[in-house]
Amino acid sequence: MDIWADIKRTFKEGSVLTRLIYINLGVFLLIKLLGVIFYLVGQPFYLIEWLSVPSNPEMLLQRFWTPVTYMFLHAGFLHLLFNILGLYWFGKLFLYHFEGDKLLSIYLLGGLAGALLYVLAFNIFPAFQSVNAILFGASASVFALLMAIAVYDSQREIHLFFIGRFPLKYIAAFYVVISIIGISASNPGGNLAHLGGAAWGWFYIVQLRKGKDWGSGLVAFIDKIGDWFKPKERMKVTFKQQAPPRDDYEYNRQQNIKQEEINRILDKIAESGYESLTKKEKEILFKQGK
Repeated sequence: MDIWADIKRTFKEGSVLTRLIYINLGVFLLIKLLGVIFYLVGQPFYLIEWLSVPSNPEMLLQRFWTPVTYMFLHAGFLHLLFNILGLYWFGKLFLYHFEGDKLLSIYLLGGLAGALLYVLAFNIFPAFQSVNAILFGASASVFALLMAIAVYDSQREIHLFFIGRFPLKYIAAFYVVISIIGISASNPGGNLAHLGGAAWGWFYIVQLRKGKDWGSGLVAFIDKIGDWFKPKERMKVTFKQQAPPRDDYEYNRQQNIKQEEINRILDKIAESGYESLTKKEKEILFKQGK
């Protein structure tokens, strides 16, 4: 079994959500493996500090990359597990209504908003004047997704084990209150970042309803950078028909993907109406109708 080939295939064919989960898992494993190597050779391991957001502005200027790298960094397995689960649950709900590029923009900009509030708070409030802290983890980005989908689809109910079903808006409000209370506890930086991410998720959806996508510029910039690394193909003219699937498994896989996409679009119409579909979704539905 070629596990690495399967990972590359699912990463390439997967959604933005799948790729974000893979990146978080990959960074965690890489950090842990490097930590083992440094431990065996008897050398200190400072990579986590170099990828985390420092609360000191001067150090932040020296490590200007950290507001991006920190949102993919986890030191402990439980920290990673809870963030990955939250990213998966709320990301799936978000993709039920929106395209993957919007999920990517909320993840990145929500993480940046969380880092911004954390740095500002640690340099404004007297309680943090003598504290040199670092921030890492995807929780600010996850909070941005949670708040975004809670604002957009506030009445959607979520089933909680041993408790029952609750509207998503109450779950989001609960986590916000817990984060506010937690500022004075053991993890003030993390809770401040949660609030920054949640604020961005709320702001993004409010502006999106007004027709303003505040994340489109970032996604376009990322796509442009990605185009630089794509191999350039020579233009050639061919009259050959598209090659048929290699076998029945490949054919069934392609058909299942198409059917799942159609089912998702039909569910979206039932939930929010035909006008909520994107241009691409309408084209897919039109082609299927033919």
